[in-house]
Amino acid sequence: MNKPQVGSKTPVALVTGASAGLGVEFARQLSKRGHRLVLAARRKERLEELARELSNARAVAIDLSKANAAAKLLVDVESAGEHVDVLINNAGFGLIGRFAELDAKRQRQMIDLNAGALTELCRAVAPGMIERGSGGILNVASTAAFQPGPKMAVYFATKAFVLSFTEALHEELKPHGIHVTCLCPGPTRTEFGEVAGFGGNGLFDRVAMDSPRVVEAGLNGLDRNKAVVIPGLVNKVIANSGRFAPRWVVRKIAGAIKY
Repeated sequence: MNKPQVGSKTPVALVTGASAGLGVEFARQLSKRGHRLVLAARRKERLEELARELSNARAVAIDLSKANAAAKLLVDVESAGEHVDVLINNAGFGLIGRFAELDAKRQRQMIDLNAGALTELCRAVAPGMIERGSGGILNVASTAAFQPGPKMAVYFATKAFVLSFTEALHEELKPHGIHVTCLCPGPTRTEFGEVAGFGGNGLFDRVAMDSPRVVEAGLNGLDRNKAVVIPGLVNKVIANSGRFAPRWVVRKIAGAIKY
């Protein structure tokens, strides 16, 4: 990811979901590494405050769950005389509840953001990275990617998509010198739980990791071009548990969890 750049455009690290949680930490750690940053998320004031803090970043307020939003974001990058050298696909959210009872529009937005926008952004930046022979893509999934999730059915399914897609992309782009990594954290101390609807859950709070450790593990994995990074021993056990039990058992266990 450190080859000389072709052309006069400025290389940037694009971080989505940069207004909170892991996104903020990705921005801070990438800034310390010397990257220029483009920070994308819905909340303009938070983004601009973070951009001022880092000084080598600019903010783009955008809702990536909307149609054509990913394309508009890349047009913004192009218009600013930049190209994406590192893409951090962090934007996403979850919802807890029974599938038939949750708001249908909100669930579709989850699919569009967690899977759709992520895929579009990867497709938009990959050709340029191939041409330059360098670049890095880190997609944030979850340990949820490794099993079905009754009462969070759509969220778990979107993360399973992210994992499968990223592993395939890792193999396709490896011959071109491009690093592709899927980061699969377990419970992490961010705003995610509150948005999903289980903030304050005692078990969640006890096993949750801090954002800096999760992000550091992800970026180190991207440096080494690891296809999948699962931070923390407990999370590794959870992610691999499905390999040693029938799927019906895994479903029952997942469905019994009290969020």
